[in-house]
Amino acid sequence: MSGNLQRVIVAVDGSEESMKALRWALDNIKLRSPPSHAEAGSFVILHVQSPPSIATGLNPGAIPFGGPTDLEVPAFTAAIEAHQRRITEAILDHALKICSDKNVNVKTDVVIGDPKEKICEAAVNLHADLLVMGSRAFGPIKRMFLGSVSNYCTNHAQCPVMIVKDTA
Repeated sequence: MSGNLQRVIVAVDGSEESMKALRWALDNIKLRSPPSHAEAGSFVILHVQSPPSIATGLNPGAIPFGGPTDLEVPAFTAAIEAHQRRITEAILDHALKICSDKNVNVKTDVVIGDPKEKICEAAVNLHADLLVMGSRAFGPIKRMFLGSVSNYCTNHAQCPVMIVKDTA
């Protein structure tokens, strides 16, 4: 692929499909070589964390027998956030390990929120020339309930989007 790309975002979520997309991008995309006065092209590995309330899928619930019903338990939230940080570190470490034997400029970025929206926002904020992502190939029922991040980004990102499908 063209050597005129300045910034390529690769969205990773820890799935094997997203790591295959990263490998594909590293093997097939040539970034812009810098003239003496410009910055070299870079790959940005982007990971989106869910907000703690969404990540748990639950709430510790109301205190029984007349306690407050909408009380947030700080220790519960802190434990979830710490767990998410560990997961994010493991995902980025794995992605950086994939990049380690390539001679490319790689940066990482982590944002918190809904992956569909945050990936598209990051593409704008980071001035992406291309967004690369994997596809989990959900069936029609799962896609109907869970939605498709790659489909959303294909339709809403302000840059070209490359979906790397599993060929197995």
